Amino acid sequence: MDITQLILDDHAEQRRLFSILEQIDPKDIEALTAVWSRLKAFLDVHAEAEERFFYPELLKLGEGANDAEDGTVEGETEDAIEDHNRLRDAVKAVEKYKVGTGAWIEAVGKANVVNSKHMGEEERQGLTDFRRHAPVSMRHELAVRFAAFEADHITGVRPVNKDPESYIEANG
Repeated sequence: MDITQLILDDHAEQRRLFSILEQIDPKDIEALTAVWSRLKAFLDVHAEAEERFFYPELLKLGEGANDAEDGTVEGETEDAIEDHNRLRDAVKAVEKYKVGTGAWIEAVGKANVVNSKHMGEEERQGLTDFRRHAPVSMRHELAVRFAAFEADHITGVRPVNKDPESYIEANG
């Protein structure tokens, strides 16, 4: 078990849930509400788990990979925390609209865009960086903690935006 693979698996599930939402009839409010509730909780728990277990260790071991912001591990981490904040804000914006309306569907689409951009960057940057620099034993130990946290918080966590610079200072 490897935390980088668990993160990739979560990304696949996020893509799957967004895809399911796109295929539900907008009149089926019950189904849309159920799937959106699951996705919203999943996104919050996933981001929190990354911020607790993955990014602090990446800051200690990473060097910045591929197109990392400013070419550093701090840059790629700051960008990821900012992305998580943007995603939390996009998810919160969905709640302003009645489920199934055009505005709601558009807001869900915007959250999907924010999430998709973040996942692509994270897959090219942080995950690559971590696979290059973290020993397999550490990746396994973090995977266990990551999986346990997600299982323990299956119904969600309270979403809290974080200041990227303070986050890096506290975890670097």
